[in-house]
Amino acid sequence: MTAKLIGIHQNLDLVEISDMKTPEFQKINPFKRIPVLDDNGFLLSESRAINSYLCNEYAKDDSLYPRNSQRRAIVDQMLDFDLGTLNHPIMDYWYQCILKNNPHDEVRYQKMFNPLKKFNEVLDRYDFAAGMTFTIADVSLLASISSVDALGIGLAKYPHILRWFNQSREIIPDYNQINHTGILQIKELVGQWKGSFGLEFS
Repeated sequence: MTAKLIGIHQNLDLVEISDMKTPEFQKINPFKRIPVLDDNGFLLSESRAINSYLCNEYAKDDSLYPRNSQRRAIVDQMLDFDLGTLNHPIMDYWYQCILKNNPHDEVRYQKMFNPLKKFNEVLDRYDFAAGMTFTIADVSLLASISSVDALGIGLAKYPHILRWFNQSREIIPDYNQINHTGILQIKELVGQWKGSFGLEFS
């Protein structure tokens, strides 16, 4: 999404989950994770690091990742909030319950809601995650909130997140092509998992 925002042409290689365990992929990324950036032989993993690098290296201006140290610190703060506070319980629930096809875990499920409440409070004060302009913090958080939406957790109870979510998707060029198709596939997987356990979220 960041590459689209700054106008970089990319050659995308889709990687199956099973392929990440192969020796060939581990030579590219020993952490066995996607995404991975190959910029003329420079290899970089972790989406937040990739977004920062792309802005530093190729962005025409600093609107997505400000050069001003204080403004950049706020963006970094929200990137850390996403990774350590918001996204972590989402991925924990996703991995332990859905990918492992285990029953619903109420304790893990409930851990998702306090970070959502905190993020909603941030967006009550600001238009976007790190202030009044769209940054790579919003790109990162958009992916996390898309996962919440894919789980079928209603965002209506978080009106500021819902407003931001709809607005942010309009900002990303070709958002449906980049992210939405994958989210629909995730929703299908979640639907199958819910059906096998007779679950319904709201």
